[in-house]
Amino acid sequence: MTDLDEILNYSLNFPEIKLKFRPVKFARFAHLLPFLYSARMQKLIQTRFELFQSLFPGEKPFRWKQVEENLFKPGKTTWQDVSNLPKEMREILASKVPWLSYISSQVLRSARGDTHKALLTLADDQKVETVLMENKRGDWTICVSSQLGCAMGCTFCATGKMGLTRNMTADEITDQYRFWQHFIATPRSGAYQEDFKGDQRISNVVFMGMGEPLANYENVKKSIHTWLKNTDLGHTHITVSTVGILPVLEEILTDPDWPDARLAISLHSADPVTRKEIVPSSFDRFIPKLKDWIQRYQKVHGNRRHHLTFEYVMLKNVNDTAHHAEELAKLVNELSATRRHGEEPLKVNMIPYNFTDIGLERSTNNQIHRFRAILEAAGVPVMIRKTMGDDIAAACGQLIVLGAKKGKIST
Repeated sequence: MTDLDEILNYSLNFPEIKLKFRPVKFARFAHLLPFLYSARMQKLIQTRFELFQSLFPGEKPFRWKQVEENLFKPGKTTWQDVSNLPKEMREILASKVPWLSYISSQVLRSARGDTHKALLTLADDQKVETVLMENKRGDWTICVSSQLGCAMGCTFCATGKMGLTRNMTADEITDQYRFWQHFIATPRSGAYQEDFKGDQRISNVVFMGMGEPLANYENVKKSIHTWLKNTDLGHTHITVSTVGILPVLEEILTDPDWPDARLAISLHSADPVTRKEIVPSSFDRFIPKLKDWIQRYQKVHGNRRHHLTFEYVMLKNVNDTAHHAEELAKLVNELSATRRHGEEPLKVNMIPYNFTDIGLERSTNNQIHRFRAILEAAGVPVMIRKTMGDDIAAACGQLIVLGAKKGKIST
């Protein structure tokens, strides 16, 4: 199999795209497939910046900077609250530019009150889910979506069953932060009053919601830069999770505009055959190619504070045997041997599978702990991710929009 044929494997699950070219010729463009849509999907949605430019041509750049800063200020809920803009400009913005990119929302609260999931309805009536989770520091982590659906088709993930509708705009991505920022700051009664304390903030953002972030590369980049400019989030508090679209990973190595966020590779198996069963976009030589990329990535970015991690969902009788643990330990140790002095080895995040109606099962607790013990004995840093929000289908791999969800609605 040639490299081009391998890259072509990323073209899975695009039934709306009819390939009219010979694969060997088309393969060089295969990494662009996530950006191609049917006519229905090609509807252009203007961003706030584009609308602002069309409404105020020739306006000085500082005005847009004022607009963007105010979008992220707590307590601002309408254009009329932006008092440092001229009154006439505020009135035009209020009539022409939506304050938020969604038009309605419903929020489900987990029984423990440490996880909330929002179903947001966007301007084109499409729906997307996003999650708010309390983290170990007592602040909040938000899990954002980058696409409506997903084309990667990972077998354990409910989102993949939706297929891909379209990429989300940068505004739709960044507004998930703004939605939760306002949600946290809004006074509440009853159980919700105990969920949110006055000094809590959003301290982390993870691209682990719906969609493959690197298939929406430019908008993901824009959203990260927007947060870095207008919030107190730092580079190491934003994580982009990806199945590993190699052409885009290669672009990250040379892209001066890449915001240097953390990367989490959804590996799920170091055995090529097993990985392809779990992640259909994988291919026979994915692991050695990923290994080569990581070695070059470490030379460019290093791995301080676990800048690069492996995600590993634990599936019963699929990828949880001693053999799989040993293969994973071997891969991590080979990569760690090439790291620079003083840098941390790659870390593995083990994720107990969260139930969906797909038919897979979670590894038993005993098997999960045996798997971890093998990794630890080999010197691999490993942690078992705490399951949060599975009672409202908000945990890893459970996000899906197919109809109304049952649960308690918070207001």
